[in-house]
Amino acid sequence: MATALGARLQWILASMGLARPVPPGGGPVTREAAAGLVRWFLQTQGVLETPGLNEQGFGGAMVGGAQLHFEHHADTQQLECSALVYRFREEPRPGVIEGFLKEAEEGADTGGGVVDYEPESRSLFLSRTYSELPSGTAFARDMEALMKASLEWGDDVLDRVATRVFGH
Repeated sequence: MATALGARLQWILASMGLARPVPPGGGPVTREAAAGLVRWFLQTQGVLETPGLNEQGFGGAMVGGAQLHFEHHADTQQLECSALVYRFREEPRPGVIEGFLKEAEEGADTGGGVVDYEPESRSLFLSRTYSELPSGTAFARDMEALMKASLEWGDDVLDRVATRVFGH
């Protein structure tokens, strides 16, 4: 909800010439277009000083309690957007990642994303990937859903998986 309000505020400010306008959708997901979209979105959330994505195609921020990560894949011209669910201190025990995948299969709200475990950082994310540039309005709505779901997964789903896998 805060994202929708932020997008409306951004639109009002843009119409007065005080902020960037809402990015239109469509077209390829170049690093420049992805960086502009991420920068616009983060600015609607109060992150005013951001390039969106760095020269290597990475970006991220804390927004409303959710930790977001963005990565532009130059080889496939895609933008991957991830909301952190949980960072493991050690490699997760057998059955844990499968437990999260089962939760998604059983209908736990993923905010439109997929369960994404990154072994190199031992981090569990909900992630969405864009092959075509979404409009700013659609992107803000998608990120709001992804952030909300990641926070719910970090609270409720994590407990359900632990109970299921470890019996606690």
